[in-house]
Amino acid sequence: MSKYQSIAVIYGSDSSEWEVACRSGEYTASRLDDTRFDIYEIFARFGKWSLVAMRSRNSMRVTFPEEARPEVDKTDFSVKVLGRKVKFDYAYIMQHGVPGETGQIQGYLEILGVPFSSCSSFVSAVAFDKYSCKSYLRDVPFVKLAPDAFIRKGDDVEAFAKSTARQLGFPLFVKPTSGGSSFGITKVKDEAALAEAVRFAYTESETVIVEKGIPGREFTCAAYTGKDGVMTLPVIEIVSQNDYFDYDAKYNGHSDEICPAPIPDEKSALIQETTAQIYSRLGCKGIVRIDYIDHPEEGLYFLEINTIPGMTSASLVPKMVRTAGLDMTEFLSTIIDHS
Repeated sequence: MSKYQSIAVIYGSDSSEWEVACRSGEYTASRLDDTRFDIYEIFARFGKWSLVAMRSRNSMRVTFPEEARPEVDKTDFSVKVLGRKVKFDYAYIMQHGVPGETGQIQGYLEILGVPFSSCSSFVSAVAFDKYSCKSYLRDVPFVKLAPDAFIRKGDDVEAFAKSTARQLGFPLFVKPTSGGSSFGITKVKDEAALAEAVRFAYTESETVIVEKGIPGREFTCAAYTGKDGVMTLPVIEIVSQNDYFDYDAKYNGHSDEICPAPIPDEKSALIQETTAQIYSRLGCKGIVRIDYIDHPEEGLYFLEINTIPGMTSASLVPKMVRTAGLDMTEFLSTIIDHS
């Protein structure tokens, strides 16, 4: 008998990633164990939460037309459907970006006392902001960080561009400190393009981080909490056909994602151990994916952490799960049971 009966899978978001989040949420809902749970799919965007579909235990999925979707009562996280009130007792959060990765949804659920699948509100907020997250890792001995510079909207962009070019050199990556799926990111190769790249990043975030480009191979690895504590999945090497792993490479097939990564066992073990250490250092929960650049001489550099990584059928974490020989339904049940 499961300790949870009604699982709400929350997807969509208020950010540029909302369509990807829908695909991730639909895939996750389709793989949850319907012999253990009643599964409810909630589309949440700009404050409106509505029931898209439901699947009772051992039953077919029932969808609701857009004009007749029951609305979620956010006072107690419930919905009235088919003549009865259902109060959700667990939330599987699949909102990429705002508010699912910023800690806002987590804070709401924490106030209500509803368990959920991801990191806490505090850890989510820290991890989502690239500059804040790096600050938590600046003094650790187990991973390196690329030199960087920080700017907030309203600061002198032209002066910042000149000083940053002088201090860091090129190439540089200009990134919104908050956001994902490579929205707002530019690879800059000379000073003339730097100020405009910062302004472009402002379209996604009011704060921007500029990082020195580190040459090397790109890897990603995921960690989660299971019955034996923090566990890791096989390492993937990402080989982009574009200049870097941008949105097009991620979602339009312009990259090779090799799993397991073609590297020595010692290197794979190092990446997995580093992933587990970062997971524990930040106090993560649920499934988290961490990206790296491996410099040929200097070793492993941290890129970023994804506290709600993509979960479409073609996403990186499902590839890791399949390579590990794990059943996706059982894997998701593990996340639920240990979060």
